[in-house]
Amino acid sequence: MLQRRTFIKAGALAVAGAYIPKWSFARHAVADFPVVRIATDKRSFTSPAVEATITRMKKVIKDSELAWLFENCFPNTIDTTVHFKTENGKPDTFVITGDIDAMWLRDSTAQVWPYLALLKEDNKLKDMVAGLINRQTKCILIDPYANAFYDRPKESEWTKDHTEMKPMLHERKWELDSLCYTIRLAYNYWKITGDTTPFDADWVKAAGLILKTCKEQQRKDGPGPYKFGRTTAWSTDTVPGNGYGNPIKPNGLIASTFRPSDDAAMYPFFVPSNFFAVVSFREIAEILEKLGSANAKLAADFKALATEVETALKKFAIYPHPEFGKIYAFEVDGFGNYLLMDDAGIPGLISMPYLGAMPVKDPVYINTRKFVLSDSNPYFFKGKAGEGLGSPHTLVNQIWPMGIIARAITSTDEKEIEAQLKLLKTTHNNTGFMHESFDKDDASKFTRKWFAWVNTLFGELILKLEKERPHLLAKVY
Repeated sequence: MLQRRTFIKAGALAVAGAYIPKWSFARHAVADFPVVRIATDKRSFTSPAVEATITRMKKVIKDSELAWLFENCFPNTIDTTVHFKTENGKPDTFVITGDIDAMWLRDSTAQVWPYLALLKEDNKLKDMVAGLINRQTKCILIDPYANAFYDRPKESEWTKDHTEMKPMLHERKWELDSLCYTIRLAYNYWKITGDTTPFDADWVKAAGLILKTCKEQQRKDGPGPYKFGRTTAWSTDTVPGNGYGNPIKPNGLIASTFRPSDDAAMYPFFVPSNFFAVVSFREIAEILEKLGSANAKLAADFKALATEVETALKKFAIYPHPEFGKIYAFEVDGFGNYLLMDDAGIPGLISMPYLGAMPVKDPVYINTRKFVLSDSNPYFFKGKAGEGLGSPHTLVNQIWPMGIIARAITSTDEKEIEAQLKLLKTTHNNTGFMHESFDKDDASKFTRKWFAWVNTLFGELILKLEKERPHLLAKVY
């Protein structure tokens, strides 16, 4: 199985995973576009509520190509990546990332996220999401430091990594946002459905491990139990410092050895994930309080940690930029060093309001956004094909549709939103799907043909516009 890095070199031709969809190119029934959505009898999961949403939106979206993109992208997660079953009377859902036959805690949450609004309309869909919560609980109990898992014991190409690999692990990169995403899914499932069934004794045990892991990674008592090393030619695919990463000075923030892109952090206090953690800790505390007084101590500990991290962010995460004023740093080390950049991964600096970490009108965020979308940010690229955020993960001059969507989904400027819609429409290279990245000068040079997260994220953007700015969907771009 090919690793994510391979796609940078092989582009659209590189697809890995247990199942590769074979797209049909019959003519579209409504508009003059090919049918690229996988055939009904090949879909891994189906939802009447999702199909009804597609039918409705095809009437709402007046730009026929955007409507076609929505029809293809919004259901891509359930069409191709969801493996649902019932085990011992409990739903169990394993969600692969797409072209890699493994489940990331972060990606799996993000992949099903746009469907949460439909849970009251579709019990099968509700069970599927509950099953994913159950599966994520199992994963955390196996190893709270791991980012990606298999659905059964098997050997990974990363088995020989210099860390405590186990048979169920695809990869063991410690990424703070992974645990935050599991909380995000659990909390919003509960808020939408009122169902606490997934929050059993195992879930509470996993919550305790989340707290323990995050407190360990404040590194007040030394580097903690986690180490990582990999034999690789990619400098960002492993960490220095004898496996602990670059030195940091404990200050209340939580170290994240790797970023959401799966790249090693330069300075392990990754700011966007710490903001995400503040929100997540308060959410999990609310669930624990709902479950009863037996969990009061754990809930209180989460709330105290949230306050500590929030205080540290105010003190250590803000940099006085000579051009933009006070902005949030991407990473800090506690010694007074700041990394000033942003990439397209979520969480990133530009996407923090999307995760509920701050309002879009936060004055420091406004300054940060101006910095992020300028040539002062080394990973903001402009070219013949478009402009947008990239990532060290795909080297230079590669723009990520995820970053374009994150920019649109956090924007209050309709002209800016329209520009992002045009970019998404003109850079999918006639495939009908979003990709990980494309060359700033040539959208035909892209990475990851089958990347379900960004597909469903595109669907989420369109649904958000229907709710908040429907007149933008009445235009042709």
